[in-house]
Amino acid sequence: MKRIALLLFISALAINVNAQTDVTTFILVRHAEKSKDDPRDPSLSEEGIKRAESLNKILMQADIAALYSTPYKRTKSTVQPIADAKGLEINIYDPRSADFLKDIMEKHKGKTVVISGHSNTTPLVANLLTGSDQFKQLSEDDYSKIYMVSVSEIGKGTATILTY
Repeated sequence: MKRIALLLFISALAINVNAQTDVTTFILVRHAEKSKDDPRDPSLSEEGIKRAESLNKILMQADIAALYSTPYKRTKSTVQPIADAKGLEINIYDPRSADFLKDIMEKHKGKTVVISGHSNTTPLVANLLTGSDQFKQLSEDDYSKIYMVSVSEIGKGTATILTY
């Protein structure tokens, strides 16, 4: 039931965004659960692989224009099922860059973009997009949040937080 409600919400959002071409939708996720195979750049655990597949199913109906990820295996692997299903490349971004959001907005204005990040960068990006400081760093065991941020201008967005 929860999954059906989430799918309906995302579908409605995609239709609404298409009607308002000046609004860009950012779907922000933290990478899925990581394994312990490498302390510096771990892969996804089996649970993480299942979560990445679940994210793909949830976003299947969304008209996603681009995927962005930090350069780590866990963030790229989180959005890889979406890339495979939609025939998209995963673009690498540096969350320390002051201009990466501006660049994404210029390239994909009025479209939907998925960004895969980390426990600290995902809420930070949501705060930058909304012009607020309302989202705090995620706990080490919280992989379930999806930040849906609609933006006509960076710093003036509105966010909806979902769990999956």
